[in-house]
Amino acid sequence: MLAPYPQLMVAGYRRYASYRQATLAGLATNVVFGLLRAAVLAAVVTQRGTVAGYDLPASITYVWLGQGLITVVMLWGDQELARRVRTGDVVIDLGRPWDLQAAMLATDLGRAGHAVALRLLPPAAFGALLFPFRWPERPTTWVLFAASVGLAVVVSFGIRFLLNASAFWLLDVRGVIAVWGVVGGVLSGLVLPLAWFPAWAQAVLRWTPFPALFQSPIDVFTERGDAVGVLATQLVWAVLLLLAGRTVLARGAGRLVVQGG
Repeated sequence: MLAPYPQLMVAGYRRYASYRQATLAGLATNVVFGLLRAAVLAAVVTQRGTVAGYDLPASITYVWLGQGLITVVMLWGDQELARRVRTGDVVIDLGRPWDLQAAMLATDLGRAGHAVALRLLPPAAFGALLFPFRWPERPTTWVLFAASVGLAVVVSFGIRFLLNASAFWLLDVRGVIAVWGVVGGVLSGLVLPLAWFPAWAQAVLRWTPFPALFQSPIDVFTERGDAVGVLATQLVWAVLLLLAGRTVLARGAGRLVVQGG
């Protein structure tokens, strides 16, 4: 019999696999927006030539990997913990024989696995068929890319867990989540490559977890910079965010006890 956390990973995969129509609709939306973004970036690069090291194939690859990673990394839409705090169901979760944060992470990894199969690979393949694509030159890059995507999911989970955990104090976190949806998309390299930002902005963002979400996996795939260093930075942020989440959850649980559960 599987231990609880692997079971939760399988459950997370099966939960999202059951929404076939929603998956197909989301996939179609990703492809349409991918075509629009590819056209815009292709126009910029074609007019100016190479921009910050991005030629046409690299720019196209950036677009389609970013579109595919949207659902894998899951910047938006996660309010599960906040809802359970608001309804009081989190009290039951905290009383179960598991670690709540680890249980939610396992479920999220299962969800991400489903998204890789049906929301990352198809758009990337579609873009590669229609446009010039920048494939990795080294076989090891594929392994490093898979590791980078996994770490990006963990970093995203860490951020989303902290935002949701603020419900212990705010109760309604919709405003916080909405702000994160806008800020996260821009500062993570989803909208534009961070290499296109001003030098001062790039310097500031290096000290934040934002690039670890989208820019880092894409850089690993396109073999920009030191892949091992990129993964090490992602790992550091993943550990720090998970530790911060554990601290916030412990304080939130203590707040529940003080208020009588």
